[in-house]
Amino acid sequence: MWPSVLFGVATLVSQPVAQEKVKKIPTSVPDRLFSSLSQASAVTILLLLSGVAFFLTVVGWSGIFGDIEGMSGSDNFVEYVGPLVFGTVYAATLALLIATPLAFAVALFISHYAPRRLAQTLGYVVDLLAAIPSVVFGIWGITVVAPLLSKNVYPWANDNLSFIPFFSGTASTSGRTMLTAGMVLAMMILPIITAISREVFLQTPRLHEEASLALGATKWEMIRQAVIPYGRSGVISGAMLGLGRALGETMAVAIILSPSDGYFWSILTNQNSNTIASNIALKFPEAYGLDVNRLIATGLVLFLLSFGVNMLARRVANSGFSGAAG
Repeated sequence: MWPSVLFGVATLVSQPVAQEKVKKIPTSVPDRLFSSLSQASAVTILLLLSGVAFFLTVVGWSGIFGDIEGMSGSDNFVEYVGPLVFGTVYAATLALLIATPLAFAVALFISHYAPRRLAQTLGYVVDLLAAIPSVVFGIWGITVVAPLLSKNVYPWANDNLSFIPFFSGTASTSGRTMLTAGMVLAMMILPIITAISREVFLQTPRLHEEASLALGATKWEMIRQAVIPYGRSGVISGAMLGLGRALGETMAVAIILSPSDGYFWSILTNQNSNTIASNIALKFPEAYGLDVNRLIATGLVLFLLSFGVNMLARRVANSGFSGAAG
């Protein structure tokens, strides 16, 4: 009896000591330094983001609720920013519709069809597209893409598809249209969507793929049953991040687009709704007085729009593998 009692007492006494030893395990100096730097970086990013939002709100407040007579034009802020928001979302959505299927196909080819060396080379080429400056894309679009489309695509589309509102109106002969801008933006966001989709497809559990093939599925059936469900959330989040990039693009759109005031649905004419970023870049050098505040207020709208899209992408990315439940 006594040995068991003594053993129990010893156990009770030793437990706090063991816990105390665990609590007092010292961390190394590099660990504490890395932790401090990480926390400082996170706080710095939050402060910068908050500072930008505060600046845009304070300076842009006069542009939203200020005296209209002190600004060029007689429209109130909603009437002023409405066509810009429409043009921004329209161009970005058009780019997303063009880039997402192409990026999806390229990512699948690199991850599951291409030989190893070819896959590595294509991966490097796609990643290098993200390093090309936007002004280069704009020059390429206005000198190569625009003439090519205006001579070969726009006349045919206008003759055969004019019953669709998107292809109505007089086709542009210069190629400075919303479709040209959308195609150039699609090339700019293609690396983002492709890189994220490729990495997600490569992370598909090998067991899932082998199980599908063992049940007699072809390679495409295996991809459709195992790879695509696993990478669905990654593709969607990559598309949302690409949309965020397209919403804020400036120089390429400013070089290509022929902007007009108003809402225009046709993607083949020279009358196009301008984007927020392009409008700021074109008008800010000559703006003065409350016009500067109005432009900054439109920047606040673009900031909130891009922030919302990126938050949505983060939420989709954190939703995890939708096929895991099945």
